[in-house]
Amino acid sequence: MACEPANERQVGELFGLKRRRRPPAALRPKLDRDERVIAWARTVEDVAAAVVVTTRGVFLPGRGERLGWHQIHKATWAGSRLTVVPSVPVAGGDGYTVMADDTPVVVGLTNPDDVPVEVRRRVTRSVAYTAHHDLPTGGVRVVARRVPGVNGVHWHVRYDDGTNTADPEVVAATAELVAEVAADSE
Repeated sequence: MACEPANERQVGELFGLKRRRRPPAALRPKLDRDERVIAWARTVEDVAAAVVVTTRGVFLPGRGERLGWHQIHKATWAGSRLTVVPSVPVAGGDGYTVMADDTPVVVGLTNPDDVPVEVRRRVTRSVAYTAHHDLPTGGVRVVARRVPGVNGVHWHVRYDDGTNTADPEVVAATAELVAEVAADSE
């Protein structure tokens, strides 16, 4: 005897379709026209605040604007706490941007649902290329990031601690590395 699903949600789950919960209007950020909510969760610290995951990025409490997937260096989940480490541009080069870590944002979630999984999935998907390279003094990680809603990739570099980023040899070697990798990826 077959067991029939009791409700619409169970039918969706049976066929691999998951109905997304919508955040209440008071917690819903202003979205772009083609942007949609993927997951959300209220925060432990303030029930009137939420983490909202969208197709373009994540809205975190205390930050007025969305943090794009390409702007997140790292995101981790431990216990009930989501930690997001944003990247910030610190300099520019020929065809690339030098990035560094911003202050981590740590948020406790009451019912995380799919928030941690979706944040990890989307940050990982935004990385089109990543490789570490040695430089004359120190090293650099070259990363190509996909930006939601934009064709192509944006090239970022992150220097290892102790690398002299003002050294002309380091700057020239970085520009050469990015140019080679970008040409190979086309």
